[in-house]
Amino acid sequence: MTLLAVDIGGTFTDLVGFDPADNRFFHAKSLTTPDDFSGGIVDCIRQSGLDVGAVGLLIHGTTVAINTLIERTGAKTALLVTRGTRDVYIIGRGNRPEAYNLFFHRPRPLVSRRLTLEIDERMKAGGEVLTPLDSAEVEAHAETLAEEDIEAVAVCLLHSYANPAHEIEVGKILRRVLPGPFVSLSHEILRAYREYERISTTVVNAYIGPRVSGYLENLQTRLEGIGYRGDVAIMQSNGGTMSPETARHRPATMMESGPVGGIIASAEVGRMLGFPNVIAFDMGGTTAKASLIRDGEPTYAEGYHVGGYASGDPVILPVVDVVEVGAGGGSIAWIDEVGALKVGPQSAGADPGPICYRGGGDLPTITDANVVLGRIGADAFLGGRMLLDADAARRGVEDGLARKLGMKVPAIADAVVRIAINKMSLAVREVSVAKGYDPRDFAMVASGGAGPLHAVAIARELHIPTVIVPRFPAHFSALGMLVADERHDVTRTYLAALANVDAADVTRIHDEMVSDARGMLRATEDVEFLCSLDLRYVGQEFSIAVPVDRSMLEAGRFDEIRERFDELHERRYAHHAADEPVEMVNMRLAAVSRQPKLDLPVLAVGEEPGGATRRPVLLDDWEIPVECPIYRREVLPAGTAFEGPALVQEPASTTVLFNGDRCEVAETGEMIVSVRETR
Repeated sequence: MTLLAVDIGGTFTDLVGFDPADNRFFHAKSLTTPDDFSGGIVDCIRQSGLDVGAVGLLIHGTTVAINTLIERTGAKTALLVTRGTRDVYIIGRGNRPEAYNLFFHRPRPLVSRRLTLEIDERMKAGGEVLTPLDSAEVEAHAETLAEEDIEAVAVCLLHSYANPAHEIEVGKILRRVLPGPFVSLSHEILRAYREYERISTTVVNAYIGPRVSGYLENLQTRLEGIGYRGDVAIMQSNGGTMSPETARHRPATMMESGPVGGIIASAEVGRMLGFPNVIAFDMGGTTAKASLIRDGEPTYAEGYHVGGYASGDPVILPVVDVVEVGAGGGSIAWIDEVGALKVGPQSAGADPGPICYRGGGDLPTITDANVVLGRIGADAFLGGRMLLDADAARRGVEDGLARKLGMKVPAIADAVVRIAINKMSLAVREVSVAKGYDPRDFAMVASGGAGPLHAVAIARELHIPTVIVPRFPAHFSALGMLVADERHDVTRTYLAALANVDAADVTRIHDEMVSDARGMLRATEDVEFLCSLDLRYVGQEFSIAVPVDRSMLEAGRFDEIRERFDELHERRYAHHAADEPVEMVNMRLAAVSRQPKLDLPVLAVGEEPGGATRRPVLLDDWEIPVECPIYRREVLPAGTAFEGPALVQEPASTTVLFNGDRCEVAETGEMIVSVRETR
């Protein structure tokens, strides 16, 4: 059965296919089609030459969910809450993340106060009914919302994470009286405390629900139209896959469905090459992303703020921990009001794109700067299928930047690239140094069309000793989707002193969570259930996830669990308090259906790199071009080695090596670069 994965990015749509029968990869790349994202997918499938009738599974990652939220193009949404909690969502948190930013603004609610309606009902924190639900009031609200032409309704009742009975009844009434709009019930998204974050997550799920559902339905229709009859799986932000039905119901789990594919693939490539600790670095057309992988496992966060911590919307769902900056190949270079050169976060995207793309773009970008420096070959882009206009790129850099700053064109192009490298280095620092990890202890896996172009420079900046450029780096997120397991995460709040936790009670909750997760799985064989408890010292605000198994819960081995917590606290914060009381906050469970790993083809062995040509390239010194050897990656055999300066071109990416950097080709085709400053 042929497997197929498609990743939609801000600029390009990438496809990777794998036929296990003859151990062969297919790949294709086309410009993203923002007006109808499925068009780019169909273009890639046709370009690849695949027989869609032979494909058994298509795995898909997309930016539709996150773009809908960031661009504020979602549905007209209403919110139903418990009486007395109407303003929780609008008030939010009282912290001010950017104390000295005069232009700081709080997160802008997706639902107005006018469309936030209260219901007479109340649950206690333990799940007991304090005030019965007024069903007639819910029906009246539903009729009011029908007159408002509401497209989606979010329901988040107080303490429904402890007892969802009232929410379930509200959902039944809404779907009966108001059958058209998308309905999102908080307990179906997450059953965890923190009222503001829970409301925000439920509202986000409702707000993007109609558009994501429409997109997935259109995608399946388009695929059927070209003869596809196989299954479809959707990537989640937690690095696992899910069915389209689950994606329609819980679209908030798709926020980072594209980038996480590359992180999963980075972990797999690092493990395969003997580098269990790697930093995944992905630079595409719009953004650059970094994530840390330790002992072969990605790091996870309990949630994040879509649009940034300062003013973004909280989504409290498990997500692979990614730091993202607005520095992609299409990021625009510009001059601010005081005459300083800036890069991003604005992007030329796929339409009109960088100046050199000949798509009508007239603002200089990072890609244009690299073309001016000679690091991107104008006649070799996308394997020669897309010829770049180097003269137009140079004119754009000159007219838009150089003349205004009184500098030479190569100097400005070099400055644009250096600023971008500094921005991306900060992202790598944030996932490593800021969390107590030394980047010198990690290798970097560089992916994305522009990742290998800048990765070695970033590694030099941070003293990272090794850069790995995998096969198909420009399609790497799609490749990662081929090796992703199916995964579903379930959370339940259980607030109690650890010494007083009832073993029978938490075992029952564990089994209920297993049942809930099992119901979402597409494949029910070879399933592993990974459980952890969120623990903290009494008085702390944030907790640490402590891995446990069912037998520990059932036997009440809480002293052992406490010891594990102290050890993890010591490892993370360099101290622990063995005499302080500990409390349990949440139970978390991940249901993982393991998928077979790909057996990557082995390259033929050779001794000398072949196919080298030369051209002048500006590298360390923008005034002195280097006659740089240009290697074609497809003809580099396994086992060969060469030193920089050098460029390695492939159909959708270019790797830059500076003077003294050494590259070796692994037997499975990965390029392993030893960075000069660290050798």
